[in-house]
Amino acid sequence: MTKINSAKPILITFIFFMMLIMPNFINAQNELLSEKIMILKKYDSNHLHRIAMPIGGIGTGTVSLGGIGEFRDWEIMNIPGKNYSTVTTGNDAPFFAIYTKKRNEAPISKALLGPINHADYQHYEGRSVDHHGLPRFRNASFESTYPFGIVNLSDTKMPVKIKMIGYNPFIPGNADASGIPIAIIKYEVENISNTEIDVSISGNIRNFIGKDGSEHTSDWKGDYIPIGAKKNKNEYRSENQFSGIYMYSDEVNKTSPAWGTMALTTPNEKNTKISYRTSSAQNEWGNGLLDFWDDFSKDGELTEKEKLIDDDPMASLSVSKVLKPGEKKTFTFYFTWHYPNRFAWSNSKVGNYYTTQYPDAWNVIKNKFDELPRLTQKTLDFVNSFMGSTYPETIKEAALFNLSTLRSQTVFRIEDGKMFGWEGIMDRFGSCKGSCTHVWNYEQATPFLFNDLAKTMREVEFAYAMKENGHMGFRANLPLIPSGSGINVAAADGQMGTIMKFYREWQLSGDDVFLKKHWSQVKTALSFAWVENGWDANQDGVMEGVQHNTMDVEYFGPNPQMQLWYLGALRAAEEMATYLKDTTFAKKSRKLFEMGSKWTDENLFNGEYYIQKIEVPVNKSKIAKGLMAGMGSKNIENPDYQLATGCLVDQLVGQYMSHILGLGYLVKKENIKTTLQSILKYNKNESMFEHFNNMRSFAMGDEKGLLMASWPKGGRPLIPFPYWSEVMTGFEYTAAIGMLYEGMNEEGLDVIGNIRNRYDGQKRNPFDEAECGHHYARAMASWAAIIQQSGFQYSAVEKTIKFTNKAGNYFWSNGSAWGICEISESKKGYQVNLSVKYGSIELKKFVLENQKMKTFKKAIILKENENLTIELVN
Repeated sequence: MTKINSAKPILITFIFFMMLIMPNFINAQNELLSEKIMILKKYDSNHLHRIAMPIGGIGTGTVSLGGIGEFRDWEIMNIPGKNYSTVTTGNDAPFFAIYTKKRNEAPISKALLGPINHADYQHYEGRSVDHHGLPRFRNASFESTYPFGIVNLSDTKMPVKIKMIGYNPFIPGNADASGIPIAIIKYEVENISNTEIDVSISGNIRNFIGKDGSEHTSDWKGDYIPIGAKKNKNEYRSENQFSGIYMYSDEVNKTSPAWGTMALTTPNEKNTKISYRTSSAQNEWGNGLLDFWDDFSKDGELTEKEKLIDDDPMASLSVSKVLKPGEKKTFTFYFTWHYPNRFAWSNSKVGNYYTTQYPDAWNVIKNKFDELPRLTQKTLDFVNSFMGSTYPETIKEAALFNLSTLRSQTVFRIEDGKMFGWEGIMDRFGSCKGSCTHVWNYEQATPFLFNDLAKTMREVEFAYAMKENGHMGFRANLPLIPSGSGINVAAADGQMGTIMKFYREWQLSGDDVFLKKHWSQVKTALSFAWVENGWDANQDGVMEGVQHNTMDVEYFGPNPQMQLWYLGALRAAEEMATYLKDTTFAKKSRKLFEMGSKWTDENLFNGEYYIQKIEVPVNKSKIAKGLMAGMGSKNIENPDYQLATGCLVDQLVGQYMSHILGLGYLVKKENIKTTLQSILKYNKNESMFEHFNNMRSFAMGDEKGLLMASWPKGGRPLIPFPYWSEVMTGFEYTAAIGMLYEGMNEEGLDVIGNIRNRYDGQKRNPFDEAECGHHYARAMASWAAIIQQSGFQYSAVEKTIKFTNKAGNYFWSNGSAWGICEISESKKGYQVNLSVKYGSIELKKFVLENQKMKTFKKAIILKENENLTIELVN
């Protein structure tokens, strides 16, 4: 049985229905946002210190919400700014404050901040954190279901409790709606007293245009003093729907990456009073802050100052309301920004896509104001659909929280909309330019949530970073030059991975134009493996040549990591060639795959895991041009930085990718599971107290993790590849998800849980899994756990969707549409309800993992808010 249900009732039924539910509808409209969010993770007062949740759009830059309500890491000006608060530490960085007054009692004012962590009490001048001298709330906690962050504030001395919600719309399949330069801030205030009270909340921010943190001076104390602002101006404006302060600068160089505009606004609401200041007293000896505090704490209303005094004048916007006993009201603020001059890793301006959509920061809120309720609701639909799914909590956390990387400075979009990424970001600049192919190979969030953005990355790789002979520089230079933007080194894993990724993007999108446009380049990229003295010069399906890779070294000779990427690329190429009726190339790809697969099992598998066989060329002249970066190749007769007999944590990364793409096993199935069991046996550390590590430490003390490599049978090179003793989350996810695919559910979940336990808010930021830099792209491999658990595969080419046969509710997303698949067992077999919450999909076949399927005589198009009911009979 098949039944399509539409969410479009006829008009009479709709009117009658609305009459029945109108009272409930009105109540729902008054429902607080915090009450609509299904919470995934809660952090108590002992786990707040490191929390910094990015709030910003994809490619727009961001500001982070801290665990006690502070705003930190101001990164809206085209460069990273970890720990950058726009001012010298200890001063009046952006903050919000609350004024409360009971009838016939003295008012109380506090900063909307939780208590200072004891670790920050000591400082050479008693100002270790911003706003150290402001009255604060005694109690704070944090909750999150990304992209929503909620700070809870309370204090026995205060007549109110606060829930602060910070977020930016996030809607899979809609990159523009998820790429707005805005931080939406809502303070839900509850009157817990037995009397009516006056409440005002003020947002305060200095106009720091020109100060991105990259330029600074210091004083006799050695203080870091950011500079760059110059006669900046604040202007109060009021529209029909909102009012606020527009911040601009006529004196900052308009070609600077730090030049732009900002705005702090609030809705115009009934029974609400808005007051403002566009400046404060001159900020000497803290008098600017004193002047504001005296003004605000007097009556909760602000008095405009006559002129702007400082180069970075303080803008303050206050919203005042009256709350009855037990009443809750929301105070809403919008912070928007617009900084058009992005240079990224280029000496030339590449711009920002988002700034082509709006002329300035004021226009951002003017343009989007009416849309925000709908975008917020759709974000809630995404979050709550995801939260209502049958995924283990640890998988939900790992998958969802790492999506924040898409909104960090790791990611940007140039003016024409193409997406680029650093590997991660350092505190003040990007880490490792060029959308590095071998790093971005691992992540699955972009293609399965924003397939259009993923396709732009493939276009850059094949049309710009690859030379006509198939050599693909594993980093792309900017600005883009057709066939001329790649660096001079090709990475074996990176290049083979791009072929698998191209196949993925084509399958998810069904875009035959995309396939046909780039097919000759895809073929050329694979064929580059067969050049003289190349990776597989003798064309036997085995990578014997010198292979630069994600360990930042060259491996000499066959090894599992590169070999399985190669086998996966051959399989993907075979499928694409077959579809295009390129029979010759399909046959060749298949032949090499079969030979290479057989050889790998027979020669690299040692009974427990796969190893490297070191093979060196006669001399450097026998290495094809563009294959070496120099690491490990100083003495090719006895090269350093090899794996040799080691057990590598991600040796099966190609198989991980093949499972995700539905390409099948690349080597013997039984060897895959045995290898994963060996990785768990030999690479897992229950504690780091006895572990030696000569490089970077991402796991310490009593923390658990999977080591990058071990040598249980001996044979460790004197100098192994650099990261051998480290623990890095992106690699761990690859192994863990591989375990899940092989039925090792408890083991895989344990590995993922150990990762997230390390990012607990106290020791590390839950929204920042680091590797070579913050917000490291590889960690978005965590989204693959969602794909594995649901058994989800979608082919827009074949118009087929596939899920696990295990009963449950499964959130799914193909990069342009998303929804829920509910699977339940019945006496006759299975009953399935497939719903589309956003976008649309076209189906000819529905398949469960046990090969139960439903084929439709005619393709079905499921649109937004429609669902399909299917019964699959045994």
